[in-house]
Amino acid sequence: MLSGVRRLSKSKIGTGILVVFLLAILASFALGDINNASSGNVGLSGTTLAKAGGQEVSERDMNRAMEQLLTRARQQNPAAGYQDVARDFNPLLDSLVQGAALTAFGDKQGMNLSKRLIDAEIAKIPGTVGLNGKFSDTAYQAFLSSERLTDADVRRIIGQSLIQRLILAPAATNARLGTGLVQPYANMLLETREGEMAVIPLAAFAVGLKPSDAQLAAYYNANKARFTVPEQRTLRIARISSTTLAATPPTDQEIEAFYRANQATYGAKMTRVISQAVVPDANVAAAIAQRARSGSFVAAAQPAGLSAEDVSVGPQTLAQFKALAGDTTAAAAFAPGAIAGSVVGPIKSDLGWHVVKIESISGDAGRTLAQVRGEIVTKLAADKTRNGLGDLVNTVQDAIDDGQSFADVVARNKLSASETPLLTANGRVLADSAYKLPPELVGALKSGFELTGEDAPVVETLPGDAGFALVAVGRRVAAAPAPLAAIRDQLAAGWIGQQATARATAAAAAIVAKANSGVSLAQAMSAAGIPLEAPRPVNARRIQLEQTPPAVIAPMRMLFTLGVGKTRQVAVPQANSIALVRVSKIIPGNVVGQPALIARVQSQFQQGASQEYAQQFLNAIQAQVGIKRNDTAIDAARKRLSAAPGAE
Repeated sequence: MLSGVRRLSKSKIGTGILVVFLLAILASFALGDINNASSGNVGLSGTTLAKAGGQEVSERDMNRAMEQLLTRARQQNPAAGYQDVARDFNPLLDSLVQGAALTAFGDKQGMNLSKRLIDAEIAKIPGTVGLNGKFSDTAYQAFLSSERLTDADVRRIIGQSLIQRLILAPAATNARLGTGLVQPYANMLLETREGEMAVIPLAAFAVGLKPSDAQLAAYYNANKARFTVPEQRTLRIARISSTTLAATPPTDQEIEAFYRANQATYGAKMTRVISQAVVPDANVAAAIAQRARSGSFVAAAQPAGLSAEDVSVGPQTLAQFKALAGDTTAAAAFAPGAIAGSVVGPIKSDLGWHVVKIESISGDAGRTLAQVRGEIVTKLAADKTRNGLGDLVNTVQDAIDDGQSFADVVARNKLSASETPLLTANGRVLADSAYKLPPELVGALKSGFELTGEDAPVVETLPGDAGFALVAVGRRVAAAPAPLAAIRDQLAAGWIGQQATARATAAAAAIVAKANSGVSLAQAMSAAGIPLEAPRPVNARRIQLEQTPPAVIAPMRMLFTLGVGKTRQVAVPQANSIALVRVSKIIPGNVVGQPALIARVQSQFQQGASQEYAQQFLNAIQAQVGIKRNDTAIDAARKRLSAAPGAE
């Protein structure tokens, strides 16, 4: 990942992509990775490093971004330190400045984000979700406390991410490239190359090779990292699920109380088909009511400019009509005296004057407690289990917070615990290739390998309805090279392969030198004195590279790299060989008459064009808002970062 960032910073459009990288960092803050980015502190002050318009980039901002980068690096290499990400300081600072410029531009254009929009993004942060799967203010406050963030910090990060997304995305969307621009590239796809290809198998040079003890030891010492066995751990896991709890069926009183509280679902319902006219004038409403009592309601409403669609309300319950017409109008329409065919009104509300006709009345007797008892029992039992599970998880977490050990928590809460065999971080058991960790415990595996030997157990939420798991580290076996004696055969094979490759490479280089001096490839191979198959003719179009198998992709690419009359060697690890490639003829392609290919190339180029548009837009924005850098503070921040804990 780090090398990828560095490559982007050097490309023509790479800095534009770096802003997308910045947005990814900000989005990860907002949607779940704030905990990674805010953990730890490298002791940087709040000195301003740069300013874009009215927006500042402080050392605190840079500190967080570098910590996020380090966290990601440690996902690949747990031993990574700040020295491993130090080279990304400048491109990441540039990205933060570009982000600040976009925010300043948004402020200047009056792009203000509503509190409701930011609240919706906060609700997506996993750490703000309670046991019921919904946003919990208590969980949010605990999240802020554990990550040493304030609500203002989170809102600022989310706001910056959103405003940048709103500004940058439209500028880079749906870039279009003309046919004249892409046609030369499409022509290249149809270019044809003719030549020869030969294969030098490594096995031909391995015959008779046998390492001595000294050679084997030297090879082992030079390649210890290659033969290192990764760290292994046993994990102690106690499941916390609905099966952990004793069944607690609901009581009769609870069932009856639930039935009474949910009469909207189980009780009798009256539905009335209603027509309604709403007008702003009392006299107009009175005239409608008078006409409706002696004729069609639709006809009565027409003089007021209302059509049949305007007055047709349809079937309504009391609750539905309250929401539509207000409490007063609904009470009148559902009064005992408002029988089918009667006209009610005019009635004054905040909406105007209502005239209502009751077209028909129908009723649902509802369901008795006896009829729905089983349904209610099932629901209440599930609720009790869910609440009981939540209480148990809270009890377990409180015990851990109080310093109780894994064994104590398991014993006091009557949990069933087990210990895995020695696992690697990817769930493999080196001593048993058939072992498979249950898929729902993948998260527990990750948590278990994030713990140190001194860390308290953690409660991991399992996917779906699998519940929770209490996870602790059991035995630990540090990563170390396998003993030489245990992998002697593997070492011997590696040494032989290395020597055979060196011999084959030297032989191939000699053949290539002769072929490039004017000798045919076949003659150069014969002169090498090695029994090899004669070269074969090859004929291909560049577009065929897209479907070329991995075992021959390297020599095929070489075919389209060389000039006419040139020969070169290329390693083909997938086939344990070295390929010799010679080009004898190049036939230019012509895409005329193939509009589908031109359209495909246009589509492939669209992403690069979008990134270029984004970069140009960023350049214009930075020029408009103005960028000021504090070089002294930047240099000091870089030096302090290199001396921070974890940099050694």
